[in-house]
Amino acid sequence: MISRLRGTLAARGETSVVLDVNGVGYEIAVTPRTLADLPGVGEEVVLHTHLSHREDSMALFGFGTENERDVFRILLGASGVGPKVALAVCATLTPTQLRTAVLAEDAATLELVPGIGKRGAQKMIIELRPKLDLPLGDLPSGEGSVLTEVRQALDALGYGTAEVHEALGAIAVEGTTEELVRAALQHLGSER
Repeated sequence: MISRLRGTLAARGETSVVLDVNGVGYEIAVTPRTLADLPGVGEEVVLHTHLSHREDSMALFGFGTENERDVFRILLGASGVGPKVALAVCATLTPTQLRTAVLAEDAATLELVPGIGKRGAQKMIIELRPKLDLPLGDLPSGEGSVLTEVRQALDALGYGTAEVHEALGAIAVEGTTEELVRAALQHLGSER
């Protein structure tokens, strides 16, 4: 398995990069967060990777940290979660936010991920809870409820579910509730 690649960033796309490793170009699917953290084309890059091999295809998925890659692999172990959905989860939620949502049984936060509905979120909680073995006492205070609070604030302001999902997908996932609500409102305001 290809677990880590170090090379020169040869090209950037919207959802992937090409990493030149000793003359071989590897196309690697990445999350928007990983893409934003990467340096410019021509710079050296290290990506922690997962190779997905199926009968009809092989695909590399890259992450800025080992923790993100490990969470991606845990997600692949849940039934009904393939590489695309696992990558969408990693793009929407940080590893800490995912663990917090699963342990707090917060299906609404998991529903923020494109492609995951209410039943899928509930099923993921059941399957991932034992795999994301983080004791409740180890949860950072307030970390997991920030996205839930932002979603609730936008709901209270009268935005529809589709608008809320789009806004939460377009903003950064780090920050205080107030900062994220402000960013979501700015995004929604620019769309009108």
